[in-house]
Amino acid sequence: QGGGSMAAGGAAAAEGSRGLALLGPVSGAPCCPHGPALLFVKTSQGKEEGRRFYACSACRDRKDCNFFQWEDEKVSEARLAAREEYNRSHQPSFTHRQNVERFKDFVLLPLPKRRFCQECQQLLLPAEWEKHLDHQFLRDISTAQLRSPSQLLCPLENKKTNAQYLFTDRSCQFLLDLIIDLGFRRVLSVGTPRLHEMIQSKASQEDFRVRSLLLDIDFRYSQFYTEDEFCHYNMFNHYFFGGEAACETCRKFLYEDNGERVIMITDPPFGGLVEALASSFKKLMAMWKETEKEGHNNQEMPTFWIFPYFFESRILEFFPSFSMMDYQVDYDNHALYKHGKTGRRQSPVRIFTNLTPSTIVLPVEEGYRFCAICQRYVSSGNQHCEICNSCTSKDGRRWKHCVLCKKCVKPSWSHCNNCNCCALQNHTCEKTDAGCFVCGKAGHKRSTCPSLSRT
Repeated sequence: QGGGSMAAGGAAAAEGSRGLALLGPVSGAPCCPHGPALLFVKTSQGKEEGRRFYACSACRDRKDCNFFQWEDEKVSEARLAAREEYNRSHQPSFTHRQNVERFKDFVLLPLPKRRFCQECQQLLLPAEWEKHLDHQFLRDISTAQLRSPSQLLCPLENKKTNAQYLFTDRSCQFLLDLIIDLGFRRVLSVGTPRLHEMIQSKASQEDFRVRSLLLDIDFRYSQFYTEDEFCHYNMFNHYFFGGEAACETCRKFLYEDNGERVIMITDPPFGGLVEALASSFKKLMAMWKETEKEGHNNQEMPTFWIFPYFFESRILEFFPSFSMMDYQVDYDNHALYKHGKTGRRQSPVRIFTNLTPSTIVLPVEEGYRFCAICQRYVSSGNQHCEICNSCTSKDGRRWKHCVLCKKCVKPSWSHCNNCNCCALQNHTCEKTDAGCFVCGKAGHKRSTCPSLSRT
C-alpha cells in the first residue's frame, strides 16, 4: 500500500522529472513479468524528442525490472522466445488455485504443524519442511494470524519497487464505518489489503453485510484468499494476471445485485504515475458501468482515491468530479505518515472522492468540524477565507490570504517580489531568463510546470 501494496510504478520516473512523457498503455505492447509495458517518449522544451520506448509499468528501478524496448525495434524470434521463457520463470511457483487447495490442507493441520517460512513468505505443509530447514520460520500459526495476512507477511518496503505501507486500525475502521454509513455493501479494494482483511474478518458476523474483492500486485495474498476474494492485478496497466477468468470475477463482483451498491477504494504507491493510475481506474469504472442497469448512465462509480494532498491538481485533471476531503489517513509502518503528534509531522494523505462532500462525515473528536458555507467537514484549523470563499488549508494548519497572489498560502510562506509569488523566506529565487525545460515558458520551474507529463 502506498499506499497500496503495489510496485511504485511508472517506469522511468516520477512524472516528468527526467523529461519523459507517458504515452500510455497501447494494444499489442510487449510484456515483462509485470504484464504489458507502457509506452514513453523523451521530451525537451515541451516537444517530443527522440524515439519512443516501452518500459516496465510497475518498477521505477531498472535493477528491479530491466525491461526496455524501442517502439520501432524489430525483435528476433529467438529473443521473443527467450523473453517469454524469462516471463514464465518469473511467475509465482504455485498458481492461485493451488494456493487455495494448499490453504485448505493447512487449516486442517494441528497448531504445532502449522509453519510459515519467513524467508520464502510461504505457508508450509509438513512435506515441504525439509526444503526450508535452513530458513527462519514462524510456528503455531493461529486462525487469527491467517485472518490477518498483512501482519503475517513482511511489508515490501523497498521504496523504488514496492511501497507497501498499511493503514492503521484507526484509518481502516474509519473507512469501514464510513462505507457502511453511506450504504455501500460491496468494496472493490484496489491495493488496500488491510481494509480487505478487516471486512473479511467480520464476514462471519450475522448482521455484517459488506463484501470485498481485493485487487493487488502482491501475489502472496493468494495463499489466504479464494479466487472470488482476490485477483492478482497491476493497477498501472490494468492487467489481470489471471486473464479473462479473473477479469470476469471482477465484473461479476461489480454487478449490483439486489441493490448492493459498490464503491472502489484505492491506495496506490505515491511514487506512481498519476495518469497511468487514472487510466486503470477509468477502465474499472467503465467495467462497472457496463454491468449497470438503466438509469445510471451519467453516473461515475463511487470512488475513494487515497493519495497525498499535493497531487490534488493532477487528480482533478483526470477526474474533475472529485474533491479532496480533510481527513488525514495514516499508516502503521511509516515514520512520517502518522496521525497527530506520533509522527514527526501530520500525514499529508487525503481521500479524493466523487461523492457529495457533505455526506462524508468526519469525526469531531479527532478535530474536524462542519463548515456550513463550504458544506463539508474540514480540519478544525482550516479556517474559512472570506476572500476565497472557501476553507483553503490543505495541511490542517490555518493558511493566510495573499492579496498579490490572490489566493491563500501556507503560514510559513511570504510574498517574494523577485519570484512574484509566495514562497519560504529562505528560498532560492528561481527567476531566470531561461524558459521552463518542459514547456519553454518563463516564470516557473520544471517541477511546477502546468503541462508536466501531460499527454
